[in-house]
Amino acid sequence: MCTCENCQLRSIFFAHVNSEELTNICDLKVERQYSKGEIIINEGDPIDEFLYMKEGLVKLSKATLHGKDQIISFSKPFDFVSLLSVFSSNKYKYSVTAIEETTVCILQLDMVKKYAQENAMFSMDLMMHISQMTDKIILDNLDIKRKHLKGRIAHVLLYFSDYIYKKDEFELPISRREIAEYIGMTTENVIRTLSEFRKDKIIKIFGKDILIADKKRLQSISEFG
Repeated sequence: MCTCENCQLRSIFFAHVNSEELTNICDLKVERQYSKGEIIINEGDPIDEFLYMKEGLVKLSKATLHGKDQIISFSKPFDFVSLLSVFSSNKYKYSVTAIEETTVCILQLDMVKKYAQENAMFSMDLMMHISQMTDKIILDNLDIKRKHLKGRIAHVLLYFSDYIYKKDEFELPISRREIAEYIGMTTENVIRTLSEFRKDKIIKIFGKDILIADKKRLQSISEFG
């Protein structure tokens, strides 16, 4: 049974597609599940599908000249993880990796392009979501770059607390090394700063679990650090 009509995708992306077209899309949609650590998109892969996340959490990353990963951004459900390159290139410019159990819905790119050519409002929705995702990545990266080390790490903790999980206690889905890749610092600096936050009773750490104990102070560090 097709469930696209009850899916959030219906309202945020296919609002201007009629019921018959939506049924056709739904019939051709494929779902794939990925475990934590599995690569969903490899940098350099040909772009022949259109992907959006139904469940889970992923990271977008790009290989540097030295063979290391530079994390660009993180995406949560109903972010369109294939949008950034989908109309600008025939190959992906970045990789997408699951950092939690993730379900991805897949449509053939030719079909999406066909609807974009025939339906102006559909095209406008596409452009709006591409712009929103691009703006988010640019603004987040600029915000991080203007901060010092402690401010950058505070920013990451608040990002997962406020934007991803919407609670002050959560399991940090990325390693200390991945935090370092995202904020442009060393793993040792990340470990030391988290230890200082814990010593100062700003956060509590229970293995992979983080509890933000003094959110106002963490917000101040993020803002002015």
